[in-house]
Amino acid sequence: MLSWTSQGDALTAPAVARNRDAILGVLLRVLPKTGTVLEIASGSGEHAVHFARALPRLTWQPSDPEPAALRSIHAHGREAALPNLRDPLSLDVSSGAWPPVRADAIVCINMIHIAPWVATEGLMAGAARLLPPEAPLVLYGPFREEGVPTALSNEAFDADLRSRDPRWGLRQVEEVGRLAVSRGLALTERVAMPANNLVLVYRKVAGGGALRLPSEGA
Repeated sequence: MLSWTSQGDALTAPAVARNRDAILGVLLRVLPKTGTVLEIASGSGEHAVHFARALPRLTWQPSDPEPAALRSIHAHGREAALPNLRDPLSLDVSSGAWPPVRADAIVCINMIHIAPWVATEGLMAGAARLLPPEAPLVLYGPFREEGVPTALSNEAFDADLRSRDPRWGLRQVEEVGRLAVSRGLALTERVAMPANNLVLVYRKVAGGGALRLPSEGA
């Protein structure tokens, strides 16, 4: 996230209050009923608290590589005192040495456009290693798509990101999809979200075969 306010160690990202319920609506539908959800790049930790509170049968495992974010996640977690919210892991997705963790699903919100492409590569590789067959990897954020005009606000955001770091910027859905397929992950849902964002749901393909989509029945 690019805009935080702070009160002690606890950081607040204004965007969280605007998008958390819309994202939760998708998570309620695509996440497993029980198990452990690994959240990548948890940032302030506010999403982790909100989702753990709303999904008490799931264990929520936040993570982030940044010390300030880890302190914030700890602070929000202490205040919330939720039994299904774990302490955050220090995890850099671009590193091949992820800490030992179980994941029945992976959620990544607003990361891949505010990180070098190698982070997306690491995320896909990690999801391929950790997820069981048909388990979801859920991405949220702004994207570009072939044949779909990019909103002016997203164009301005992309330009701002690239001015901060030329390795950043909005990613092409199709490019992310090709990387996912190379790691044995299939796109099963594209959900249009408020403020010109998308949720992309990928699932681990079992044994290299075809993935049975949820719409195809039990």
